[in-house]
Amino acid sequence: MNANPVGGVTPNGQNAVSTAIRHDQVGYARVSSIDQNPARQEHAIREAIGGEPKRWFVDKASGRTTDRPALRDALDWLRDGDTLVVASFDRLARSVVDLRRIVDDLVARGVRVHFAKESMTFAADATDPMATLLLSVMGAIAEFEVALIRERQAEGIAIAKAKGKYRGRKPVATASLAGEARALIDAGVPKAEAARRLGVSRSSIYQALTAPRDAR
Repeated sequence: MNANPVGGVTPNGQNAVSTAIRHDQVGYARVSSIDQNPARQEHAIREAIGGEPKRWFVDKASGRTTDRPALRDALDWLRDGDTLVVASFDRLARSVVDLRRIVDDLVARGVRVHFAKESMTFAADATDPMATLLLSVMGAIAEFEVALIRERQAEGIAIAKAKGKYRGRKPVATASLAGEARALIDAGVPKAEAARRLGVSRSSIYQALTAPRDAR
């Protein structure tokens, strides 16, 4: 694995992924909910490669699982010689184990993986033990930061509940979502694909389909 950014410099002075040793550049972004905007990640990816990727894959789902529609599509689409460009470690995976597994699997297939924020590229054409160490350490730090955020959120919710001000999250399931999901599924579209098309997680699809009508 090579921990150095790949390639030269774009006209605006930004590091760019080299065009000499890859085929297609693919951008992957992830936000945690449907009302969040991946624009900042997409900008970082464009800056890293000095232009527009060949294809975009964007998930609007939690990073606690790797079973995400756009990630699955990206992993299926990538082939030997391609480069997957991600804004940062935690956008690809929240768990160090998942992060290492995804990167190792892609590198074994001949795919380069570039992280814009960390300015690190992992590839099979070079072996750098320090890169593997940094991937684990930085992934662990990202995981730790997420745990701290969850702890603060839990403390805030506990305080709000004690004051009688906490009402919980608004339900994702709506009549509109349920109707659109049912139409796709009745047409033979798998639930995972329906979730991808509607920009929600599979759990939201199940919730919408099973929720009582008055809850929608």
